[in-house]
Amino acid sequence: MYLCTMIEIGVYHTLSILRSTDPGLFLGDDDENEVLLPNRYVPESFNIGDKIEVFVYLDNEERPVATTTKPYITKGDFALLRCNQVTKFGAFMDWGLVKQLFCPFKEQVFKMKEGNWYLVHCYEDKETNRLAASSKTNSFLDNKNLTVNMFDEVDLIVSHPSDKGMNVIVNKKHLGLIYKEDLFADIYVGDKLKGVVKKVRPDNKLDISLGQIGYRNIEPNSEIILNSLKDHEGYLALNDSSSPEDIKEQLQMSKKNFKKAIGNLYKQKLIKITDDGIYLLKEDTEK
Repeated sequence: MYLCTMIEIGVYHTLSILRSTDPGLFLGDDDENEVLLPNRYVPESFNIGDKIEVFVYLDNEERPVATTTKPYITKGDFALLRCNQVTKFGAFMDWGLVKQLFCPFKEQVFKMKEGNWYLVHCYEDKETNRLAASSKTNSFLDNKNLTVNMFDEVDLIVSHPSDKGMNVIVNKKHLGLIYKEDLFADIYVGDKLKGVVKKVRPDNKLDISLGQIGYRNIEPNSEIILNSLKDHEGYLALNDSSSPEDIKEQLQMSKKNFKKAIGNLYKQKLIKITDDGIYLLKEDTEK
């Protein structure tokens, strides 16, 4: 029997190859804890003492085991997973490993259906020490103690829609909201994006933008317009009088940000603004 009670499950480890046995390779850490890497994952060539990166989890017999296969989600993370099967015990999710990831009924916002995709959080069940999934992602987020400030660039995972816009997971720690008026491109549950903290409200709710805020918004939007001009032979049929819908369709930005950006480009003498649109000046084309 092989047993590992000290090597943390649900995460990656870089372990040393200790010895080769019939079931596979035994790997160990600096604290003399061991775990088996079954034969199906053993590399074609290796030497005793080599280091190897593995993911550790519990196999079908609840024994800690290592694998070189990279799962779609690790402990403490969020990911969009497919429900492969629903039984009387709960749902089983495809997370890229031989043993499927279990999601108990009590951890499902709505009863899962086979073949559908769900955004879930991977956690270690304290009672069983098994890895499990939960679609109740908000319960793993905390806005009481924020680790972000206004204007910070943040990593986002699109969580779920609401009447006001789209809820997002911020830095895998907090819940934020992108308002409808700030959505200038289609985004979907599970998408991983970059964003900026637009506002921190008194109740610690976070308003998020997919672009940069205020004066910080001018440079990246200016670059988008310049690139679009170059892609369209130096001309865009847009100006101050264009409708917000036309601007959004062509450039995926608001009219307010568009006007700031072209104003900045005009001051830098990079574009000419006319009644029929904006033109890229020859000096920029030659750069």
